[in-house]
Amino acid sequence: MKTQWILIPFLVILTLGCQNAQTETKEYADPPNIIIVLADDLGYGDVGAFNPQSKIRTPALDSIARAGMIFTDAHTSSSVCTPTRYSLLTGRYNWRSTLKRGVLWGDSPPLIPKDRLTLAALLDSAGYHTAFIGKWHLGWDWAKDEHGAIDFSKPIQNGPNSIGFDYSFGHIASLDIPPYVYVENHMPTAVPMERTANEDYQGFWRDGLTAPDFVHEEVTPNFFRRSMQYIRERAEQPEPFFLYLALPSPHTPILPSAEWQGKSGLNPYGDFVMMVDDYMGQLDATLQAAGISDNTLLIFTSDNGCSPRAKFEELAEKGHQPSHIYRGHKADIYEGGHRVPFIAKWPAVIPSKSHSGTTICLTDLMATAAELTGQALPENAGEDSYSLVPLFEQQPGYQRTATVHHSIEGEFAIRQGDWKLALCPGSGGWSVPSPLDAGIDTLPPFQLFNLSDDPVEQNNLINQHAALADSLKHLLTRYIEQGRSTPGPPQPNDGEYPWKQLDWMKKD
Repeated sequence: MKTQWILIPFLVILTLGCQNAQTETKEYADPPNIIIVLADDLGYGDVGAFNPQSKIRTPALDSIARAGMIFTDAHTSSSVCTPTRYSLLTGRYNWRSTLKRGVLWGDSPPLIPKDRLTLAALLDSAGYHTAFIGKWHLGWDWAKDEHGAIDFSKPIQNGPNSIGFDYSFGHIASLDIPPYVYVENHMPTAVPMERTANEDYQGFWRDGLTAPDFVHEEVTPNFFRRSMQYIRERAEQPEPFFLYLALPSPHTPILPSAEWQGKSGLNPYGDFVMMVDDYMGQLDATLQAAGISDNTLLIFTSDNGCSPRAKFEELAEKGHQPSHIYRGHKADIYEGGHRVPFIAKWPAVIPSKSHSGTTICLTDLMATAAELTGQALPENAGEDSYSLVPLFEQQPGYQRTATVHHSIEGEFAIRQGDWKLALCPGSGGWSVPSPLDAGIDTLPPFQLFNLSDDPVEQNNLINQHAALADSLKHLLTRYIEQGRSTPGPPQPNDGEYPWKQLDWMKKD
């Protein structure tokens, strides 16, 4: 029997406060332009600023990092892409949405309802011009013909422009998920007439309709070129701007341009990362040439850890570890699944060569934008978002006390201080032991790690610290029950949860 998962009568809901703590904001006299560049499947260990042993040369990102602040304990809310993108734009943990596991596909309806406040809508209300360029992967409604097939001659509904973006140009999902069609301001730019596919392991994309102006190898360069042109145009305008550049790379298909092929000396994945790095250097140079770099907050991060499509064993033979010292990779509850590089450059505020080891989450970008623009978040928005501004300014005041992680299979973990409790055996994702591996049922159902002593998550201390594990379990249960982890009145979660995965909530 299905149960509405926000109701557990035997749990006492503890009110965290009468209002969202992020409502106490200060307004900057000259709010910065904000650019968020979200790489796709880039590992923590792929960027030299985060992994001195990286065999992939990333001079541009390393330079941007030196000019700003690196966060060495930054996390996505999920270890896969759609959920992370939801959280970035809503300031809300992904599992509060109707998507409880996995990702969306090319014909999926929109995951973010029009009545939910987004990062773009928040900044739009503060007078920003807002733009999305790149991989959407949050669903929209295609127009359909009388036979139920997509009608590419008509505009889509409920896409980026419906939730706060003044301008949008991108494609529906990952570059390996059809249809392969650009959509600009809700209108497909061309009607696909042919199908394409690529069965190569690293260059893979699924068979699907492909528009004549959609060339897989050119998508990443196209998005960067359009972003740089957008920056040049907005630099001439009086109002600040927000650009969300959601890259489809280095996710499959791994297709470095001809000039980058073989440059890494590793494999096509290494080449692709180097190509992305070079374009980031061009984007940063565009800001400087336009004279707006000083008061632009440029954030670079990734939507989850590196994918096995990078060929980990092949890279390891040449001394490169995409997850650095951390266990696991994309899809996992282990650190390699959701610990990501995070760089923030804002010369007017953030001192160069800065470093933060504070645990942060990409959900925090919502409250950060609210503080930068002097806005109070409504009680039903940004429920898991804490402003990063105190960290940028190297001042006390960052309020996050615990962080929830989520795997592709819907498994949970909670991190507080050095301690991380995973409410599942194994990886909860793709690495061994995965939920489908033989013997997974013989493993301890919970895993407790001290990341300070054991960053590689090899020593399960659940038996030695049962009381601590129980306390973390209760905190996670409370976060789920209240519909928020920030102070404020309880909020509903969306949809129903597959309860069998949450048996631990009923073991009190």
